[in-house]
Amino acid sequence: MVIIKGSWEGGTRVTRSEFVVVANRLPVDRVVAEDGTASWRRSPGGLVSAIAPVMRSRKGTWIGWHGAPDEVLEPFDEDGMHLVPVKQTAEEVELYYEGFSNATLWPLYHDVIAPPVYDRAMWDAYVRVNQRFAEAAAEVAADGAIVWIQDYQLQLVPKMLRELRPDVRIGFFLHIPFPPLELFWQLPWRRRILEGLLGADLVGFQLPGAASNFVRLCRRLLDARYLKQDVFWDDRIVRARAFPISVDVHELRKLVARPEVRERAEEIRTDLGDATIFLGVDRLDYTKGIAQRLQAFGELFEDGNLKPGQAVFVQIATPSRERVEQYQLLREQIEQQVGRINGTHGELGFPVIHYLHTSYDRAELAALYLAADVMVVTPLRDGMNLVAKEYVACRDDMRGTLVLSEFAGAAAELKRAYQVNPYDIDGLKETLLTALNAEPMEQARRMRSMRKRVIEHDVDRWAHDFLAELEQPHNL
Repeated sequence: MVIIKGSWEGGTRVTRSEFVVVANRLPVDRVVAEDGTASWRRSPGGLVSAIAPVMRSRKGTWIGWHGAPDEVLEPFDEDGMHLVPVKQTAEEVELYYEGFSNATLWPLYHDVIAPPVYDRAMWDAYVRVNQRFAEAAAEVAADGAIVWIQDYQLQLVPKMLRELRPDVRIGFFLHIPFPPLELFWQLPWRRRILEGLLGADLVGFQLPGAASNFVRLCRRLLDARYLKQDVFWDDRIVRARAFPISVDVHELRKLVARPEVRERAEEIRTDLGDATIFLGVDRLDYTKGIAQRLQAFGELFEDGNLKPGQAVFVQIATPSRERVEQYQLLREQIEQQVGRINGTHGELGFPVIHYLHTSYDRAELAALYLAADVMVVTPLRDGMNLVAKEYVACRDDMRGTLVLSEFAGAAAELKRAYQVNPYDIDGLKETLLTALNAEPMEQARRMRSMRKRVIEHDVDRWAHDFLAELEQPHNL
């Protein structure tokens, strides 16, 4: 890693790195103290936990937006990582991020659960911001560097970067589902997206089916030659492979071993009385199936299968994309639904649903995982869903049951969960009761199997496997 003069960002001093990560956000969040002083804190989440050790060992650089529109920041070092902020204007945040990324691509890639918006101004902003990220990566990458691009917001960057720096090795990983041909065909800019991804040497997906969708689209839409999961494009081999992401098991184990976390779990159980605790932890997103699971839980009281005080549902709904209309409407819908169920079936001092629209730190979530008898993870569509794996990783007591949607990527690995179709409300009700009544020996048998999978395939292995495949040469 060397310091040179560069042309990007007005000729400031630039760190040239052998390993570069490009993501929409930097791995740190700004924290403002009571006295007004600002500092940076590492962002929570599996991606940062997985890549941060690799960044340090390789003296890498992370390129991303720092979260404040219209603000220009110089590159800086934090938590052992060199960080390069990329500017976004307020209009670009609206059009590129809230618009094309989350009003167009997000619903399209999640089975069109909500109707995608196809708007040319949003697309133009997406192209413009992707170009800026590509130029930043081209500037900081050393000769022959490894550049790892993350997720759906930056699908044009691989091709743009290759045009600027054909010497670098480019990997791309999509953290969300990749849709089948019939849905992707709707996208007016479908060729541009595919051509953007084909700029990479390796395109990673959560599941083999997503990789197959990509290869099939390349053949049908671009008439590209292929062999199994390899696409032949521009005199190169572009590999499409599945790398299921996971969680930082080591961190979670340390967390649940802390006495204060154990004490907090007991405090939660005491606060909720003798009730069986059902738990949902999600971003407030229409893909997560929150309304369906609450409907099923409410109907269990209507049917007389549950009584107030016997069971309680704790639903954590982390605020998400609150300026987007679809998410504003979803919040209103969920809050009204919770009010109706509590108003109908709750008793004084015994609400049947505790709904919390807020964010919690890792320690509080770990305590909730330890306290919960039944973890309910029922997305309508999800690339992976790390909450399911976090719950399993935390339950070293071999207790608790996991109800898991068949449409979560995690279902392919956590086969001993109680799997369910979240659209089938009657089936969901039956599965919730089955999980509730599971005997301790049955809970332990299922949990032991799931923990073995999560421990052996943790987030470190995910990062290692992807980078090992990317660094392996594949020539025509």
